[in-house]
Amino acid sequence: MKRTICSVFILSFALAGVASAQAPAAAVTNGTHYTKSQLKQLVQDAHTTDQYTALSQYFAAQQKDYAKQAAEEKVEWIRRSQNVMVVAAKYPRPVDSARYLYEYYAYMAAEQGQLAAKYGQLAAPSSSATTN
Repeated sequence: MKRTICSVFILSFALAGVASAQAPAAAVTNGTHYTKSQLKQLVQDAHTTDQYTALSQYFAAQQKDYAKQAAEEKVEWIRRSQNVMVVAAKYPRPVDSARYLYEYYAYMAAEQGQLAAKYGQLAAPSSSATTN
């Protein structure tokens, strides 16, 4: 009896581990997430319209993600700012950390937006080349 329960317990952890190990592999194959080295290689190797379009789409998705996180942190910042104790407050207060996270996410969203616009312009055929 103990042997059966123990084997079922171990088997359930093994199946859960296999399922979680397959999820990141699927995300990388459909192009939704790149590692730093993969992204650096893509930026260096980009020469075609399709490559620039893929980079633009990736950075636009990153921008959306950071903007969503910034909105969530702004709500948290507002919530925490309603409950601030000024007397004998230690730094950093919870309201400060929420504000810093909001500012970071907003900055990263703007940066990713600039990169998306840059690669979007590179992906678009230049109008001066088609008129000549």
